[in-house]
This record gives sequence, C-alpha cells and structure tokens, in this order.
Amino acid sequence: MKEVAVIGAGAFGTALAIVQASAGRKVWLWGRDADHIAALEVEGCNRKYLPGIDLHDGIRPTSRLADLQGAEALILSVPAQQTSGFFEKNGAALPNAPLILTAKGIGTKELQMQSQIATTLMPDHPNAVLTGPGFAGEIARLLPTALTLACADDGLSERLQKGLATPSIRLYRTSDVTGAQLGGALKNVVAIACGMAIGAGLGESARAALMTRGFAEMVRLGEALGADRETFAGLSGLGDLALTCGTEQSRNFAAGLALGKAGELREGVTIEGIATATATIALASKHGVEMPIAQAVAGVLEGKTSLREAVSDLLSRPLKTEISE
Repeated sequence: MKEVAVIGAGAFGTALAIVQASAGRKVWLWGRDADHIAALEVEGCNRKYLPGIDLHDGIRPTSRLADLQGAEALILSVPAQQTSGFFEKNGAALPNAPLILTAKGIGTKELQMQSQIATTLMPDHPNAVLTGPGFAGEIARLLPTALTLACADDGLSERLQKGLATPSIRLYRTSDVTGAQLGGALKNVVAIACGMAIGAGLGESARAALMTRGFAEMVRLGEALGADRETFAGLSGLGDLALTCGTEQSRNFAAGLALGKAGELREGVTIEGIATATATIALASKHGVEMPIAQAVAGVLEGKTSLREAVSDLLSRPLKTEISE
C-alpha cells in the first residue's frame, strides 16, 4: 500500500502512523480536535499523548475527513466506547476502503465487539482487526513487535498483511475474528485485577493466580461465543495478557494498581478495561458463562464491593478440580 489513513490521534494511533510512515507510505493522521492537530504540525511530535517521539516526515496530520479520500486502508484507533458514535457521525464521509479496527473493548451499549459494530453501521466497508501485544511507545520507536491481523475474508487478510507489514512489525493472520477480539478486550479486565492485587500488597503469587484463572475465564467466554480455543494461546490472547498484566506501561494494570494502593483512578486517561468489565459480565450472563474474576473487578469498579470483600469472595468459592473450574 502507498497511502493509508489512521483515524484517532492519541498515543496508539500516532504510533501506528509513525510505523506505517517509516515503511515509506504516505500516512494521514486524523484527529477531531483541530487545535491538537495544529500542535502536531507545529511541534512535529504528539506532546500530549506520546511525548519525546518525533513524527515521521511521511505523516500528514489533519482534522478534515475529506483529506482521507485517497487512502487504501483506514486504521481506526478511537476508544472502544466511541466507535459506534464515530461511525454514526462520520461514516458517510469515509472513503470506500477497508476498516482496520484496533480498539480493545466490548461496547457497553450494544454488547458487541468492534467488528460487529463496524459491520452493523458500515456494512459497505470490509473490516479486519489489528490486535496483540504492543505498547504505543515501543511501536513508535520501531522496536520489534508481532501482532495479530484477524479477518474472515482470506483474500483481504492476505492483502492487508502484505500492505501493512513493516520492518519492525510482523503480522500474523487469523480468521478467528471473535477470538482475537475477545482476547484483546478481556485481558484488560484481568490486567486491572492483577494491578489491584499488586497495589494491595497481595504479592506475585496472587498475580500469577489471577492471570492463569483469568485466562481460563477468557477461554470459557470465547468458546461460548464460537471462538477457537487455540486463538487464546496466541498473540491476541496469552501474548497480550502477559504483556498487559506485568507493567505500569499498561494503562489497565496501572489503573488497578492505583485502586489497590489508594482506592482511586487517574482522571483523563482512557482505561478500556473499566467499561469492558461491565460489558463482559452482561455478556457472560447472557450466555450462561461463569466469570468470577471479571465479576469481582466489575464489582469493585462499580463500587458495589470493596477489594477486600472481592478477594474474600474469590477465595471462598467452592473447591474444584482445576480443569472444571
């Protein structure tokens, strides 16, 4: 591909724009805030969301959707809970190009994954999902990263894999769009749980237990929704889970850490796992899937239970064999 557009000028969108431009492509970086876009052009970096990393010369910042008409692919990088609103407001102005969805979350209003929202609201645009273990700062610095490209259309998947690959990003294809998205969304909830455990001083053994049993919950819901169990053992599941649950570079882990330490969250930062925790419980209930860790996280976030009570509830669950729990 010679020209792509990244929609969303936050940290991850800016990082994807940089890595695409580094591969010699013309890249439009769209943001809705004209002042923010003007600052990108003047300062040559995204000081607000990705400080210390220069924009590539191949990036054209813009707040005009009309400028994206030549793009061969549209990489959507807006928060998961804003996806439907963006399409409803701006969908008619987008060029006829495939949508690549990067947000990791389940819509609380629709109880749908990002690809389902896109298919419903943008039926004339084929879509794919870009997910997996990758922090914005590392991607923008062109550090080696492997990601999953999930698409039900094999022909489109191959074209996008070749068209969006770069020297620093290796893309692996899968047709399991449901599994790839659930892995990316649900690991955020587990990361919040791990952060709370570490923040509350419960120790590394507790984190390991939460990651392992949280992974089991991810697989259970995935299989109930028709996902392939093996998908969760890949980059979009286990890979992303391992990355997100172990460092404060993860917004979700950092949010949980703050809750565990001080009982409060940072303001002004998008934490996808917060809304996804609520959506996950509703989705699990709808499909009769038991997810005690996700339930505990949602309860703490919604103020229905304390962290101490949530831990007590988890530890007092009936004893079972590991494979059946």
